[in-house]
Amino acid sequence: MGTTTLSDTLRAGLEKQGIGIGDEVVVPAYCDSEVAAAVRGVGALPVFADIDPGSFCIDPVSVAAVVNERTAAVVPVHLFGHPADMVCLHALAQRHGMKVVESGGPAVVSSVEAVRRRQHAEFLSARLTGVVVPRVAAGVRHTYEQYVVRVPGNGRPDRDAFKHALRARGVRCHVPVRTPVHRLPQFRTDVRLPETERAAAECLALPLEASMTRRELQRIVSACNALGGLLMEPAC
Repeated sequence: MGTTTLSDTLRAGLEKQGIGIGDEVVVPAYCDSEVAAAVRGVGALPVFADIDPGSFCIDPVSVAAVVNERTAAVVPVHLFGHPADMVCLHALAQRHGMKVVESGGPAVVSSVEAVRRRQHAEFLSARLTGVVVPRVAAGVRHTYEQYVVRVPGNGRPDRDAFKHALRARGVRCHVPVRTPVHRLPQFRTDVRLPETERAAAECLALPLEASMTRRELQRIVSACNALGGLLMEPAC
């Protein structure tokens, strides 16, 4: 049996809502390209909106700015374990007569695992310097599917230099979204999404697993803090 992908699930959801040729669907560009691909797969046009710089999820204000008479739906993506602002998005959708079609909820984890991950995230956030730790909106329970920090500097070379230096010290970090979808060749547009582009240039995911020990977490802190503010030259 084949595996059902996010694109398949979202496409089915769009089709169920009667969305197709001639419709526009607002999607974030700071996520996997499968979301835009699913929209295009039903014959609709993906329209990209910017993200909230704190949650990394689609920004309702940016969504409102691109809505027009052809807008049939908005697709929120719950990113890195932080849910999108569904209250504002549903209110916006109701005002404009469009649908909210979710690409899938936050990952479901056991309560014990969720508590451990949250504790680990709190440990890192309280001790990390030289990087900007994740922000959590009021009333939100972040599940920390990924622990994503920002590396301040003059753009992507600074973040990449920081990543290479951390990996050299044994920290398994990675760039969560390197190229926003609206900059990929198959979806390229001239739209400017400053927060999306800044996140793509600055963000780095640090390792965070429920099974990690306090010693392993402290190793991440020590490596990051030793490098913070020092890597301001462009990466090779």
